[in-house]
This record gives sequence, structure tokens and C-alpha cells, in this order.
Amino acid sequence: MKYIVTGGAGFIGSNIVKKLVVRGDDVTVIDNLNTGKEENLISVKDKIVFFNDSILNLDLLEKQTQNIDGIFHQAALASVQDSFSKPKEYQSVNVNGTENILKLAKKNNFKVVYASSSSVYGNPERIPIKESDSKNPINPYAETKLEKERLARKYSEMGVKVIGLRYFNVFGKGQSKEYAGVLKLFLERIRDKLPPKINGDGSQFRDFVYVEDVADANILSMDSEVNHEFFNVGTNTSITILDLAKTIIKSSELHMEPIFGPALKGDVQRTVANIDLIQDKIGWKPTVFLEKWIDEIISMKKFDEI
Repeated sequence: MKYIVTGGAGFIGSNIVKKLVVRGDDVTVIDNLNTGKEENLISVKDKIVFFNDSILNLDLLEKQTQNIDGIFHQAALASVQDSFSKPKEYQSVNVNGTENILKLAKKNNFKVVYASSSSVYGNPERIPIKESDSKNPINPYAETKLEKERLARKYSEMGVKVIGLRYFNVFGKGQSKEYAGVLKLFLERIRDKLPPKINGDGSQFRDFVYVEDVADANILSMDSEVNHEFFNVGTNTSITILDLAKTIIKSSELHMEPIFGPALKGDVQRTVANIDLIQDKIGWKPTVFLEKWIDEIISMKKFDEI
């Protein structure tokens, strides 16, 4: 099969690329390296086609989407804090860039699986969150994700096969500060024998999902007979940020307490995914859980994997 992965040099995209290459697919990556890194693809660089370019380059997309089976659309600006100061840029890349891809999917008849976000729910009315629950984004980044979902619905009504995956907090090797940044920052401080720094009081809780499991969710969605859906991609488990800090300190066997700073603007209080729908429709479920991974990273001193 022939696929394009936008944002394929990024944290999640590069994991999708590697899995596609292993199973023998023909893969093209489009990534402007804004946050992605070429070294994320070093193990497969001779087996893929790579374009250092933007999803706003419609001519490139037009040329490359001839005779493909699908696009895994991971390219986006993903920092909640930056979205407050750069709302027009976030609108352009996240929304307009996505519509470029959906227009071409309609024209050239290929399937799209793309990265949405649990942030579309805002502060949820109930836990765990179901896909049908209300959407109340509380920052510009989340608003762009919800706009992308409206586009996906619109184009699905025009015959485009498109699945949106609402990622919860993604973690794993090579994670970026945009995805599950708190975990990366905590581990970096423990590596340097400094106490984890918590934004706010630490009572906010999160559902952390492993990056390779997220990549599998993308591929299962593409391979499935489902033409249009939105799926939560999480674990239906949670941990408070304070307990996360304490877990990391305990695993490190350091004697310290976390320190606290001001809460971040636009930060939701709680996220936990109901994953019944994705399990029922495409057979996906998580396989790697946070606390075991943290223990392995710290006990084996594999800090290069964060």
C-alpha cells in the first residue's frame, strides 16, 4: 500500500512511519521540521521518500497524492501556550492545512486518518469521556482541533473516508514538549537530580497513552472498513500530576519533594478516555502503561529515551 505521513518526522508520525515500513508499505513523509526531527527517521531513511516542506504547499500535496491509498495526517502546531500568542498561525496550519488534504482526498479518492485531540472536550462534564460528549475547547489550539472535526464531518458527507483520533496525553521515547510535556519535563529534572516542578496544585489528572499504541490505532483505523468516525485514543486510566511527580521521585530513589509554580493558562483539569468505541469498532486497546514504563526508564537509566 502507498501512504503519505504528514508530520512524519515528529513524535507520533515517526512511529507510524516505522511501523508502515516494517510491514512493507510505500511511505512518503512530508514534514517542515518545525518540531519534527530527521533523526527520528534515521532507521528508515533509505526506505522512505522525504520532503522537507509544509502541508500548506498545495502544489506538492497535489503532486504527491496521485494514486495513493491514504494519508496519516499528523502535521500540526501543538503547543497550547503558543496558540494564545499565534492564533492566526495555528488557524492556518491546523485548519487550512487539513482542508487542503481533505479537498485532495475527495478529488483523488484516498482515506485520511488524522490527529485530533482530547482537548476538544475542554473540562468534561463526566469521566470517563465518551466520544459523544459535549465539546467545549478552552484554548485556541483546541479550537483548531474542533474546527478540523467540523471539516472532517463536512467532507465525510461528500464521500471522503476520514477518521479523527482524539489523542489523550501521548508518552514514549522521543516525546516532544507539546505531547505529554509534563512527563518529559519531570524526567529531565530527575535525570539532573532536581525536583519535578508542577504547574498549579497538581490535582489535575491525565490519561497517558503510549506512542506506539497510538501509532497502532492510526494503522488499524486506516486498515479498517470504518469510513468515518471519531475515536478516543487513551487508556481509561488516570493519574494526578502530583502523583505522577511522586511516582517518578519514588522510582528514582531520590529524597525530595516536588515544587510548585503557577497554573498554566488553558490547562484542563481532568481527562480520562472511555475507549469502548475504538475497541468495538476496530479492535484497538492499549498495551503499555505509564507506571511500568517510568520504572523501566528510571531503573535502567534510559533517560536518552525521553
